[in-house]
Amino acid sequence: MAKWIQCGREFNEQEINQIRETIAWLPGLPRYELTSTVCEHLNWHSASGGPKMQACEALLEKLAAKGLIGPLPEKQPHLAGTRTKKNIVLSERTRAEADVTCRLNEIEPVRLAVVTQRKDVILWNEYVERYHPLGYKGAFGYRLRYFIRSGALTLGCVLLAGAAKAIAVRDQWLGWETRTRIHNLPWVVNNTRFLIFPHIQIPHLASHVLGQLARRVAADWQQHWGFSPLLMETFVDPAQYAGTCYRAAGWALLGETSGRGLARPGKSYHSSPRLIFVKPLHPDFRAQLITTALPGRLNDE
Repeated sequence: MAKWIQCGREFNEQEINQIRETIAWLPGLPRYELTSTVCEHLNWHSASGGPKMQACEALLEKLAAKGLIGPLPEKQPHLAGTRTKKNIVLSERTRAEADVTCRLNEIEPVRLAVVTQRKDVILWNEYVERYHPLGYKGAFGYRLRYFIRSGALTLGCVLLAGAAKAIAVRDQWLGWETRTRIHNLPWVVNNTRFLIFPHIQIPHLASHVLGQLARRVAADWQQHWGFSPLLMETFVDPAQYAGTCYRAAGWALLGETSGRGLARPGKSYHSSPRLIFVKPLHPDFRAQLITTALPGRLNDE
């Protein structure tokens, strides 16, 4: 296969295969989000740290025209305020309100509300940028945003997105070989953001929300993306948190990440190790996740 060059970067056969696999993983994902995911997987970023969206989309179109990858989704208008962190403007609407201090049973029912409207997506992004220690950094692959609400009161935010591409402790625990992992990764979702606003002081709220999330995420994912995930994962910085709410909600601690991230050959990056917690969503999750017969979508069976 000939080498491809786009915007000064050369792509070899292995990287083209990786692009093909990414597109096969994510049928039905809007083009903008698919392009963002390819950038993430290839570690293709601009000098400012953002994904090289235009260059990547141009490359995808060339590869599709040559029949080297599957067909691309039709172009759609982008959601304003969701492209990069720099577009998020903090406003009065997300400033902290009066402290809420009470027992959980005094504020129930607490509910998770899926975020779908453009105005709500922008508001969700702003809340996370303002209050989450990691800010808002986008998501890749399939994703769902939730608001945590009680009546008219907004208590926090949740984001589920694409699973980590390769984590040694998780992959060994599942019994994943490379081929199986590549095929079945979409059935694992990552709780990449979990935020209870700092002015909300309600004991046991976090574990209550995580329990509700585990009970409904399969149905929500099926409704929005056409298949049901089998496992949730999340990463916790042990220097800041013990993962108490995850433990209380029945998540299992697998161990720690290595602190080494995937990168292009000759380049690497490091971070402090993270605790990895998982929550099965189906009693037969492991048997399904290690089979190579699992189809592209569960509803294709």
